[in-house]
Amino acid sequence: MLKLSYDFQQAILPAGADLQTNVLLRFRADIPESPRRNLNLSLAIDRSGSMAGSPLQHALKAASAVVEQLNPTDTLSVVVYDDTVDTPVPPSPVVDKAALKRAIRAVRAGGITNLSGGWLQSCKYVKDGYDVQKVNRVLLLTDGHANMGICEPKILTTTASQKAEEGIVTSTLGFAQGFNEDLLIGMARAAGGNFYFIQSIDEATEVFTIELDTLRAVVGQNLKVTLELVNGVKLIDTLTLATIDRHQTEAPLVTLGELYEGEDKYLGLSLAVPGTPPGDLTVLKLHYSADIVQNGALQQVSGTAEVVAKFGTVEEAAIAASSNVMLELSRLMIAKAKDNALALAEQGKTSEAGKLLQTQIQDLQTQGLNENFEIAEEIEQLNYFASRLTQGALGNEGRKEMRDQSYQSLARSRSDLLARGVAAGDEIYTMPTVSDAGTGVELQCIREGGKLRIKVVSEGYDSSKNVQFPRGIRAEGARYIVEGLDLSQNESFYLVKGKIARLTEPGAVDRFATPTGAGATKTAKPSKGPASAADLPTTDVVGDGILVQCVKDGSKLRARVVADAYEPDWNMRFPRSIREEGMLYVVEEVKVGPDGKSYIACGEIKRFVQPSTNP
Repeated sequence: MLKLSYDFQQAILPAGADLQTNVLLRFRADIPESPRRNLNLSLAIDRSGSMAGSPLQHALKAASAVVEQLNPTDTLSVVVYDDTVDTPVPPSPVVDKAALKRAIRAVRAGGITNLSGGWLQSCKYVKDGYDVQKVNRVLLLTDGHANMGICEPKILTTTASQKAEEGIVTSTLGFAQGFNEDLLIGMARAAGGNFYFIQSIDEATEVFTIELDTLRAVVGQNLKVTLELVNGVKLIDTLTLATIDRHQTEAPLVTLGELYEGEDKYLGLSLAVPGTPPGDLTVLKLHYSADIVQNGALQQVSGTAEVVAKFGTVEEAAIAASSNVMLELSRLMIAKAKDNALALAEQGKTSEAGKLLQTQIQDLQTQGLNENFEIAEEIEQLNYFASRLTQGALGNEGRKEMRDQSYQSLARSRSDLLARGVAAGDEIYTMPTVSDAGTGVELQCIREGGKLRIKVVSEGYDSSKNVQFPRGIRAEGARYIVEGLDLSQNESFYLVKGKIARLTEPGAVDRFATPTGAGATKTAKPSKGPASAADLPTTDVVGDGILVQCVKDGSKLRARVVADAYEPDWNMRFPRSIREEGMLYVVEEVKVGPDGKSYIACGEIKRFVQPSTNP
């Protein structure tokens, strides 16, 4: 019912001297086919001002897609929050799907982010309907920092752990670039849930679907493993995400959480093993237990197993490498390297961070793992991140990609969650361009499952094969010309030959000519308004602008920034002629006033009109 398998990084370890080795344990719940468990689910969705426009509409569309996939035996509630908390969908069976979706579509954007208020209300709904035989889950989505209610990350993380002890699991979804990834990852880990980085707005439904598929696949929970170290073996580190109680040094208790149908739960361990003669040696005794679905109900299953290492001569060890386990362990080591590099960078040791990633690249190449396409892609990611870290130019989006990639590799064994990232590389803006393909080979960058992939456009090549390509010059929709392509040694993917140029259409606007968005420089002057708000141009997209709302402050109408990362209580220099209570505006730029504690609205102002959502 609960199966265990394991592999060491080498099928035969060298005998004689003390050594350090890695072992990968795999737990899997194999259960007879049975109806899926019912869900007790609450969605807590950020509707703060920074979500206005397309982000909120895509989030609501994703929520509606969740409704469509649920059954009448499932319970759903939807909470929305800005500075206030509302419940458009109170806890109810998913019977009248049309009514539920209408309630979701009616949600509109508002003020600042009371993350704790929205999340705790969803937790309350799940607690009220708690059923041990159901999957009891909160999905928390936000695009910003908690700046109202409980804002301290440590308190939120501790509370998430307490909720998990009550049986309420939280998964967190970070949307776009404004959220605190350390907080959301910390909450997900403490609560025993999952974390997702929704990098582009059209990924929202895709990521919600991945989590919903995960919930349907929960076939076990509370997987716990006691490690009984024997024969002088010492635990150096864990290579996967796990909660480990190190107070019991001789028999640490490791908590691994949920088990999913058809998916291995990994536990990677780095061990120090004393010098051993040739032969077999038991290095660990495992005692494990979990609550597994049996006959439609959860029942506790437990077991004991020995982990035995084989030792032989140096020659025997050299030829006994296992390619499959090396690939799995390499992904874990890559993820650890990314985490460690980020830690160094945050201490100001950017050069050391870059060198650490370059050392990881050399290790992968020495082992010949660059002949595997996914590892070759990881090497390109490492090269890119190493360069950005060394230059001190990783940026907010790059950090989020690294944290997400590391988390997914250490937490799950799903290939569709590994190495995700769709941010355009910075070098795309300065690379050489051509307007004629000539005799070169044309390539195109596409987004595929949250990843940027390069495909062949020119005839005479296998368009189903991926192309190994520099990460720094990838951008979705961009086209390239290369001198030629070679097949990899195992003929599973292409390698670029010669120079690379970006292909542009003659006379067309080149959208990759200069960076856009948050990195672009603005030089707008203080805003001037027309005679009234009715004379303002309208928009239903915030884009690169800043959302501002007019609020009543005593007897006065004040303009307040409602986007995250701004002070919500500062006054703003804003045209009086267009102030109307409750109205939302999109301002081209917001500058800090000379007094250092107020804002100035600059550039064009548009009246924000909440976009309608089609049925």
